[in-house]
Amino acid sequence: MSGSVWGEFFTSALTAFLLFHGFSSSHQVPKFSFLRNATDAPTVSYYDYIIVGGGTAGCPLAATLSKKYKVLVLERGGSPYGNPNITNLSAFGAALSDLSASSPSQRFVSEDGVINSRARVLGGGSCLNAGFYTRASPDYVRRAGWEGKLVNESYEWVERVVAFEPPMGEWQSAVRDGLIEAGVKPNNGFTYDHLYGTKVGGTIFDHHGHRHTAADLLSYANPSNLNVLLYATARSIIFPSLGKRRPKAHGVVFEDSKGIKHRAYLKYGSKSEIIISAGCLGSPQLLMLSGLGPAQHLKAHNITVVLDHPMVGQSVSDNPMNAVFVPSPVPVEVSLIEVVGITQNGTYIEAASGENFAGGPSTRDFGMFSPKIGQLSTVPPKQRTAEAIAKATEAMKELNEAAFRGGFILEKIMGPISSGHLELRTRDPNDNPSVTFNYFKEPTDLHRCVAGINLIRRIIDSKSFSRFRYDNVSVATLLNMTASAPINLLPKHENLSRSPEQYCRDTVMTIWHYHGGCQTGAVVDRDYRVFGVDSLRVVDGSTFHDSPGTNPQATVMMLGRYVGVRILRERLKIRHQK
Repeated sequence: MSGSVWGEFFTSALTAFLLFHGFSSSHQVPKFSFLRNATDAPTVSYYDYIIVGGGTAGCPLAATLSKKYKVLVLERGGSPYGNPNITNLSAFGAALSDLSASSPSQRFVSEDGVINSRARVLGGGSCLNAGFYTRASPDYVRRAGWEGKLVNESYEWVERVVAFEPPMGEWQSAVRDGLIEAGVKPNNGFTYDHLYGTKVGGTIFDHHGHRHTAADLLSYANPSNLNVLLYATARSIIFPSLGKRRPKAHGVVFEDSKGIKHRAYLKYGSKSEIIISAGCLGSPQLLMLSGLGPAQHLKAHNITVVLDHPMVGQSVSDNPMNAVFVPSPVPVEVSLIEVVGITQNGTYIEAASGENFAGGPSTRDFGMFSPKIGQLSTVPPKQRTAEAIAKATEAMKELNEAAFRGGFILEKIMGPISSGHLELRTRDPNDNPSVTFNYFKEPTDLHRCVAGINLIRRIIDSKSFSRFRYDNVSVATLLNMTASAPINLLPKHENLSRSPEQYCRDTVMTIWHYHGGCQTGAVVDRDYRVFGVDSLRVVDGSTFHDSPGTNPQATVMMLGRYVGVRILRERLKIRHQK
């Protein structure tokens, strides 16, 4: 293929990376009687537990607590059910590229210049991700101070509803065999466990290509004890004891889609609690909006300080992802993440593929890296006109079908060690906070990335993978083509194949595994209670020190169930003591 065709080939495929065509089948929608629009909520209500955020942790937590107590869930987004952009593998990426106010994802760009998204839908990030399901390592469980038996039981509780064994096609099999050939051994086969070597992990997409999200875990709930309000944006936690020695959370002020404010209070009783499960961005943001955070920062936003909590919003990290696109001379199956190589050098290798990343010529929207988002992201906002976007999109529709054939091999850094911080931009909870991740600030993270890129080179050059690459195209050419694509807002350098360090810096993307901001030991204790405050916990990925396993969603869902069971045990123990 000529150089110009290669350029066309690569850029087009990368812009379409997150939008696949795939399966079609009927999908049964749960009929949850407890789902309501917040506009129907009373002005004042009372509950045993108020959970802010119906996401990956919030849904299993609510389902568990509702077995014994009255639970309210406040979810700022809508329902995932009935939305094919969420449900179907065939539309993966469409939700991420949707920038409308009603989108289940809310785009943000970190101060590092990397395009990212946060969930705004019941089920949270499990409604938007690539579906990979894998447990945390036993060492991670020990370091977290979790009870091993209950952790395993909680994972199993989740897996009965949302986890499946993926259908292994030829591309994923070639990547698996290439990993083994490159020395990532042993071959551990299919397993949910985190094991060094190469394995096939689980997926939350069933065999019909339909996504099963954390919202599906609400099928475990007691419907008579649960109320889930959609389009309910929490504005602040209510602390009636201002001026006293120790603040106590008492209720939540939330706003419906019409801008009408409501108040939900805890029922009388020392063990009723508010639990924030709004994610890495949302949880520290709500704490600060409620007066819990660095005092000087809160005062700068004219927020009354309830408690000077300097670690709220600190130690926020995002696992950097770097990928190499490999155009294929033969058709490949549609697949998201199914295989992972867990190395001893701190990097994880994964892959995704598709016969045609953008669907048919008449339906191409090009996913997250479309002209609507990434392709024109380096153009000043005033020049991103509707006409310019339409022109770029139409130009891509004229490309040859072969330009979309192939896949990506990517690496993710474990940890990471590098971290940043989060700050408020405004006092509006609908606005994204300012987030800095400081990718590769720590040299160890950069060294791990280089090791990962070198391993990807060996996989591409392996005998096992030879069928899916062009003989006359070197890995150096693939690296340079990948680096030339508009995947972030960072400045680009030439001939990056000569410097894997610069390649890592220039091509860094998110893999949506950001965490921290309310870490255990700094903001919350081992039982996820906020230090210095009564009746308030944070239960989600914002409490993590590093990302669990190769994908955090299984562990975040497990955590919701785990903490819910622990709370029920505490209440039962107290009742028996009385």
